[in-house]
Amino acid sequence: MKNQKERYESNDLRIYQRLNDRSRLSDEDLAYFSYLEKGFKGEKKFDEWTSKLSDNWLFLNDLLLECNKSEFQIDSIGINGETIYLFEVKNFEGDYYIEGDQWYKTSKTEIKNPYEQLNRTESMLRKLLNEHKINFKIKPHLVFVNYDFFLYNAPMNLPIIFPSQLNRLINELNLQRFKLNVNHFHLAEVFLSLHKSESKYKQFPNYQYEQLLKGIICINCNTYITEVKKGKLVCQACGYIEDLSNGILRSVEELKFLFPNRKITTNAVYEWCGIYKSKKGIWKVLRENFTKNGHGKYSYFD
Repeated sequence: MKNQKERYESNDLRIYQRLNDRSRLSDEDLAYFSYLEKGFKGEKKFDEWTSKLSDNWLFLNDLLLECNKSEFQIDSIGINGETIYLFEVKNFEGDYYIEGDQWYKTSKTEIKNPYEQLNRTESMLRKLLNEHKINFKIKPHLVFVNYDFFLYNAPMNLPIIFPSQLNRLINELNLQRFKLNVNHFHLAEVFLSLHKSESKYKQFPNYQYEQLLKGIICINCNTYITEVKKGKLVCQACGYIEDLSNGILRSVEELKFLFPNRKITTNAVYEWCGIYKSKKGIWKVLRENFTKNGHGKYSYFD
């Protein structure tokens, strides 16, 4: 399988991860963070399955597209022959059932119908292809990847793939013997050119610098480092040891990500890192890894 677009954590998820480490999220924000995190894990699990596909396949993951001023997101697309295989991936856990057009958890809690979501994505994709005069068929699939998921009353005619059917799906897809040609790569280039790096509908909460906990977070277990010893960060929770300079650089990247308009100065990094009490040491790390601008107290790094 030739992957034309890898899957990475969304900016929304990355921000929620960092805010969860450095603040107390509301119950609503925690629920949304859990939803994002679980969804990403499910998509990565699906990627493990599709990695078994032959080189006759082109794949693109996590596409954010727009048609008629409406955004739509695609979990995965597989291109083979004259067909685009559209995959909507769900990491549902527990028991669910269908009554009519409604989907429920067994607690009788109604959920958003994932099949309707797939239908909308398919419809938007078809309109987009028509706009660009691209003549490929679309074959949609609603894929459930969690073995702890069960769906009652599932109609036979829905294009649902359950976890126990994933091996069979991959085997069936590998039976496709169409060779990739220039049209397939051109189609992939069109999708990549139309992909939006960020949605105009951002959903992360407002946050302020003063509200966030300061300190260097262990890269291994996400707890705060409490000991610096001979140029090393030592995590008391898991025992992981990391070079101090690497921990400072990670913290700088986190500061830049959360506050892109904030200048990176020695004092700012000193305050953000918290535990390391040598401004001279921080200045040295910044000097060796970034470009210094200005002089004296007005200097900063980028």
